[in-house]
Amino acid sequence: MSPATLQMKIEKNDGSRASKPLRVAEAIKHWVVAEGMRPGDKLPSESELMERYGHSKGTIRESMRILEAQGLLKTRTGPGGGSFVHEVSEARTRALLANYFYFRDLTIQDIYQLRKQLEPDLVYSLAGKLSDDVLDELKSITDQYAEPPSNAEEDRRHHEIALTFHAKLAEQSENQLLGFIIRFMADTLSEVTTSRRLFEPTNRELWSKGREYQLRVLKALRAGNGQMARDVMLEHMQFAEKLMIQQELRVKRQFGDF
Repeated sequence: MSPATLQMKIEKNDGSRASKPLRVAEAIKHWVVAEGMRPGDKLPSESELMERYGHSKGTIRESMRILEAQGLLKTRTGPGGGSFVHEVSEARTRALLANYFYFRDLTIQDIYQLRKQLEPDLVYSLAGKLSDDVLDELKSITDQYAEPPSNAEEDRRHHEIALTFHAKLAEQSENQLLGFIIRFMADTLSEVTTSRRLFEPTNRELWSKGREYQLRVLKALRAGNGQMARDVMLEHMQFAEKLMIQQELRVKRQFGDF
């Protein structure tokens, strides 16, 4: 895309509510994609960017700060320094997305509405495709909480370990967006469980049935039976949602939130 075309793109958006540095930052992102730049590639100098986008040094610097704050650029000083394309890590992306939902009071039903839709389809797509190493790793995760929790802290650890089973499955998906969303849901549920003290009091039924469902899913995956894996995972999600809602009510009664 030529400098003139990019400048027209910025001018076209002049009536928007976005600030000038933000509009320039967006234009730079589009240019990076159009040029096929990859992480580690160096961006043009500040003076070249001023000429390309037709804006002052202050605007260009603020635009670059925006991109760096977003994790899309890294700036290095000294010989060979400058601004370089940077790939945002998944962990950072999930953390930023979690911040967005931090004050939005997500409910257990909100989380499981997505889980019930996505996770059964995930295991259906994975049946018969997982290596023995991955299947063994999934089994080893369930082995980490084979014994019932003896107290609230152990119950919390069991819950977090159980969620790594689902995150590990999500890592195997060929659909990167699907895998990301499921891993984010696991993070979100872990945060909700901890912040709302849903492991107080301990719930052995949630532990025993949840682990049983995971073992049944694993058995279906080993057998390459996608429909069975999907059915068991859906049943697992429905059961977990029901008990998590009940657990939340128990906690509210215990701590006087009613």
